[in-house]
Amino acid sequence: MVREAEGFAERMARRRSVRDFAADPLPDGVIEAAIRAASTAPSGANVQPWRFVVLTDPARKRRLREAAEAEERTFYHRRASTEWLDAISALGTDWHKPFLETAPAVIVVFEVHQGPHSPKPYYVKESVGIAVGLLISALHHAGLVTLTHTPSPMRFLNEVCERPPEERPYVVMPVGYPAPDARVPDLTRKTLDEIMVRR
Repeated sequence: MVREAEGFAERMARRRSVRDFAADPLPDGVIEAAIRAASTAPSGANVQPWRFVVLTDPARKRRLREAAEAEERTFYHRRASTEWLDAISALGTDWHKPFLETAPAVIVVFEVHQGPHSPKPYYVKESVGIAVGLLISALHHAGLVTLTHTPSPMRFLNEVCERPPEERPYVVMPVGYPAPDARVPDLTRKTLDEIMVRR
């Protein structure tokens, strides 16, 4: 058990968020298998309040990029605090989001709230967050890379993805292979002693 847990921890320690994607197509079924893994997440009252919308059509991905960049441009130039901009400066990110178009697939995850065809959910953000964590792990395990992108605001995603109002955007995840020249920030993670307390 310890060997399995340590092996998984070591594998996940190699995971990085990637912003530079190759356009290479993905194997048939890999996205579906990763989403199946995500759907095993626990959820409040087992309502499973998530929807995974997979975008692969180039025209739709272009619409997504254009709409996201319009919101992000305003956010970075007008709404973002200096504190936030300073915090992300080492990541080299700005309002340009080419990965939304170059990645072979983009998964848009929605929270599903009560609506005409959906029951009242419980602990929605917690449930969807756990599912997204499993999705990230499954994609990494499959040898793919991804990025969690949260444009602000996100309601334009309902129109791009043709989803009803009771579904609320949670996160956008481009998925694929890293570009040959992809670079990731040299980040360090906190040690176990810094994050774990035993009593």
